[in-house]
Amino acid sequence: MISWKPLDKLISLDEAIQLSEERDVVLFKHSTTCSISQMAKMRLESSWDFAENEITPYFLDLRAHREISNAIAEKLSVAHESPQILLIRKGTCIYDASHFDISVAELKETIGWHV
Repeated sequence: MISWKPLDKLISLDEAIQLSEERDVVLFKHSTTCSISQMAKMRLESSWDFAENEITPYFLDLRAHREISNAIAEKLSVAHESPQILLIRKGTCIYDASHFDISVAELKETIGWHV
């Protein structure tokens, strides 16, 4: 199970980026009205096995907070997609995927876990 932190204020984005200086942070951008986004979220949640101190997951409801998605694109130089997952390390996006490319296995490979 994923203990999502809400990404519902611009200051939360700044906090997430700052936290990435200490540990990896995941930003998951989700459209609550999109079936593909719902499927990507379910796949993530069913495979998630990171400990809470290993990686911090943030959840962005795009329908409610599009301005935060715009800020993510600007601050991290990543084109907007939905659904989308971003792995942030030391203030930089080191991995992003969208739609059916979103997977825990890919995250693990990027951070150097053996899957």
